[in-house]
Amino acid sequence: MKVAVTGATGLIGRRLVAALGDRGDDVVALSRSPGLGAVVWDPLTGPAPAEALAGSDAVVHLAGENIAQRWTAAAKERIRASRELGTRNLVAGLRAAEPRPAALVHASGGDYYAPRGDERVDESWPPGDGFLAQVCVAWEREASAAEPLGLRVTHVRTGPVLHPSGGALQRMLLPFRLGVGGPVAGGRQWFPWIALDDIAGIYLAALDGGEAWAGPVNACAPEPVRNADFAKALGRALHRPAVIPVPAFAIRALYGDMAQIVTAGVRMVPARAIELGYRFRSPELAEALRSALG
Repeated sequence: MKVAVTGATGLIGRRLVAALGDRGDDVVALSRSPGLGAVVWDPLTGPAPAEALAGSDAVVHLAGENIAQRWTAAAKERIRASRELGTRNLVAGLRAAEPRPAALVHASGGDYYAPRGDERVDESWPPGDGFLAQVCVAWEREASAAEPLGLRVTHVRTGPVLHPSGGALQRMLLPFRLGVGGPVAGGRQWFPWIALDDIAGIYLAALDGGEAWAGPVNACAPEPVRNADFAKALGRALHRPAVIPVPAFAIRALYGDMAQIVTAGVRMVPARAIELGYRFRSPELAEALRSALG
């Protein structure tokens, strides 16, 4: 299989490119910065280069501004544009590619959903109305524009990825290692985590799975945990206490509106991935943390 990957030098992109290479696939990497022999493409400046996409069997679209930053007006615009305009520019490149790929597997977010208390949220649930939910709606709408071009489109709605060099875990490590970690905002909100190997595994399954994998797919571990339980598990993995609570107002003071991604959570479950036969490599949190921190 030949696969074009945007955002190939990011956390998920690097792992996915390595996994594709390990199984003998050909990879065309696209990135804003050179690396991995990547084709340089800035998603905000124009269509993806058709010549880099032509002849690929599929495209994986991972490019997007990091949401883990203080949400100033300018940051919100970068987050929105990188996903909405960036995906529109990718589809423009696909439109010009000949021969076109057969599939587009693109990153979306678990933030698509509104918090629903203790209800288990699968792919059938409607979107929320917050900033990130509406970004995800626009993101998926732009990706779906590839369907009339003949591509099968998969929306991978991703939960927080566990890896020490990026994502939610990276930001938690320092206070926990200093012994001042603990539950955030009461700790009852849900945390739909996923191991890095499993997010790469779900992308591989979506690439290989054909039409059955069209549409939304939640990418998270089979059993999300509450924030307080995650804090305890991380403390045990680091051999540090995890009892100092972090109040919601302190998170909001530090991160502004972005605090909602840690003070509120959704009990997202990977119903379609399980139904389609995906077998999780790290379904248990303790094992996933040991692997990530090992």
